[in-house]
Amino acid sequence: MRIRKQWAMRLGAAVVALALSVGTALAAQSLIPVGRAAGIKLHADGVMIASVDPVTTAVGQVSPAEAAGLQPGDVILTVSGQPVDTNDGLQQQIADAGGKPLALHIRRDGKEQDVTVTPVQDTSGVYRIGVMIRDGMAGIGTITYVDPQTGAYGSLGHGICDGESGVLVPLAEGSLMEASVAGVQRGAAGAPGALQGEFNLQEDMGTVDKNTDTGIFGVLTDNSYYKDGKPLPVAQAGEVKTGPCEIWSNVEGETVAHYTAEIVKVYGPGGETDRSMVIHVTDDKLLEKTGGIVQGMSGSPVVQDGKLVGAVTHVLVNDPTRGYAVEIEKMLEAGAA
Repeated sequence: MRIRKQWAMRLGAAVVALALSVGTALAAQSLIPVGRAAGIKLHADGVMIASVDPVTTAVGQVSPAEAAGLQPGDVILTVSGQPVDTNDGLQQQIADAGGKPLALHIRRDGKEQDVTVTPVQDTSGVYRIGVMIRDGMAGIGTITYVDPQTGAYGSLGHGICDGESGVLVPLAEGSLMEASVAGVQRGAAGAPGALQGEFNLQEDMGTVDKNTDTGIFGVLTDNSYYKDGKPLPVAQAGEVKTGPCEIWSNVEGETVAHYTAEIVKVYGPGGETDRSMVIHVTDDKLLEKTGGIVQGMSGSPVVQDGKLVGAVTHVLVNDPTRGYAVEIEKMLEAGAA
């Protein structure tokens, strides 16, 4: 019997505010477009500071973290020389210090350094340093492609970042779970929609080995998502053009459907890391079901002229019928790096 838990899909598609205005090398020239939703679990390398907040004490508000120079996005690796990888572990270290200075070894922008922070007691008597911590994330995204020879896959088309700081989550380990779409919150201008999904918590179906600016990458250990899929050629640089295309996506149950769309602008090498083109959804069925591109569709393959050309990454807040996609070559480069 499968054990399922329902969550809102919060990892994709990433939202862009529009001012109205695995180590596995993917040398294959043909890959299977997937388009199926999957549950994603990440455990951070260390604990990430999501925000720095004042602590209310008997003498007023103070901020030990700010005084120590800590910033959102910093990753705490050790406390007093002891590794720390959970919020509970950090809070225990702070409690044990009893108001004495703590030596933290942190990583900031890829560089490591040492800082000293002195906990203070809040009005309830608990020692705190004034930070909100992230030690893991869970949600659902869409698998873009898989190499049938190795099981290596790419998903999302953008990185998984902390919602508070916007910093890419440093990955210690992660896994994929089977998922199905249980419902849809339709998107509207100014209110991005979202898919709701169910995870199969009984067993993992793959690894998450890399979290990069252009997607997450790993290996599918269960071939049920792609065993009946047919490989398509991978579009090379310069082959992507404006005009009709398809978005392959899973917005109901476990079914992947092909929806009509149009590539209305191609940035090519001049685009941002995870935004290579602008896509306009034209499919009446998808528009009726979701309102366009919604959170949870990140990673949906974009197919043009029988070739895999990219993956959906973001929705425009003021026009959910439009969004961004990343070129498939950028994902392959990140996956093979």
